[in-house]
Amino acid sequence: MKHFVAILLAAAFTLATLPHASSQEHRTRVRQATAARWEVDSKGDSTLHIRILQVNIYHRMRDIRNYQKMVKAVKKVYPLALEAARRMKSTDIDLAELRYRDRKKYTEEMEEAIKEEITPMLWKMTRYEGKILLKLIDRETDHTVYSILKLYRSGFTAGFYQTLARLFGNNLKLQYDPDGEDEMLEQIVLYYKAGLL
Repeated sequence: MKHFVAILLAAAFTLATLPHASSQEHRTRVRQATAARWEVDSKGDSTLHIRILQVNIYHRMRDIRNYQKMVKAVKKVYPLALEAARRMKSTDIDLAELRYRDRKKYTEEMEEAIKEEITPMLWKMTRYEGKILLKLIDRETDHTVYSILKLYRSGFTAGFYQTLARLFGNNLKLQYDPDGEDEMLEQIVLYYKAGLL
């Protein structure tokens, strides 16, 4: 019965988000979690193609609570991961323009500025939110936080922060795996980006 209700709700949601049919024009619309495309063949007949994102159904309360906890964490830390990716691109551009001997000073100044701005937010995070943030930074930049520190500062600095993170129960070398362990996180991020959360 629960599956039937879920399928019925998904069908109603899909029908509510479809554009109106028009046999004369080809439309592609993305609205919320569905993508609908009308194709008109040579005879003037319209065919509707719909792509619907996967919807997971959780039966146990523990799974529902875990999902809700992850949604809350993504809402809180995903903007920080996007900001980290933006700053990394900006820093790469700035470093390319600097001479080699000026790069170290620039990265030290950047580190201090980021510490002043981000540290108050990090103190308000739980370990779980920190873990989600580390994975999302890896998702957005294609680099673990450890490798970013090693790239911009030094192996010693990266090792120091890794040791500090391990003391607090985290790991800067966490990698994002959207097809494995982080499948639920990837779905939540897609919903967040689509404006559904």
